[in-house]
Amino acid sequence: MIRKERRSPVAEANGGKARTGSVQSIERAFGLLETMADAGGMMGLSQLANASGLPLPTIHRLVRTLVDLGYLRQEPSRQYVLGPRLIRLGESSSHMLSVWARPHLARLVDDLGESANMAMLDGDQIVYLAQVPSRHSMRMFTEVGRRVLPHCTAVGKAILAQIPEAEVRELLHRTGMPKHTDNTITDPDAFTAQLRNAEEHGYAMDEGEQELGVRCVAVAVPDAPSRLAMSISGPAGRMTEALVDRAVPLLTQAAKSLSDDLR
Repeated sequence: MIRKERRSPVAEANGGKARTGSVQSIERAFGLLETMADAGGMMGLSQLANASGLPLPTIHRLVRTLVDLGYLRQEPSRQYVLGPRLIRLGESSSHMLSVWARPHLARLVDDLGESANMAMLDGDQIVYLAQVPSRHSMRMFTEVGRRVLPHCTAVGKAILAQIPEAEVRELLHRTGMPKHTDNTITDPDAFTAQLRNAEEHGYAMDEGEQELGVRCVAVAVPDAPSRLAMSISGPAGRMTEALVDRAVPLLTQAAKSLSDDLR
């Protein structure tokens, strides 16, 4: 998979035209937090300077302010990590993502009859943020807040298909690929081949890889502030090829609409 290199949020702010009425120091501070999040949550001052294009004195001043406020913390190694005060912001943001997603998920349930979900890649795990259940008496139910590894879920595949293959393989090395059913893919080469197929066709499938008898189809939410995906899941007997064919364009449109709402 070939990906266009993502520019640092700080570099984009510095390289682009100033926004009308913007406060540069606030833009830079949030840009540093986003840069650190993209890098795994820990960086040193020189790394931040290289990634942001800002001079070291500016970086140091912004970092010290963020440390004083609790949004960054300095480790004994002298590197900086994202601080605990961001947790509260993240929890509130996750709740709002669920609120914004629910109308789009509800329309999918109305149109397709099966349960609709939204999930996010959080670190190396998939966390489910929202669900609208099917109205069938026999339906799939995924508890909001549940965490699973991405290799055995359609939402995980849809998200990982947007990430460079080298990074995906590093993630798989860290998490392993535990087998949940006879259908679970446990070989990294076979898995990355599926991701290439998902990237090409715009959607990913779970063929009973997390739970036997369950099929799921998912698409990534484009241009979202976090790595998100939306899915439809149901019993394999009802999740026919015809239903999947109907679901993909509806999921794609719902994902785009949610992306527009989040801008």
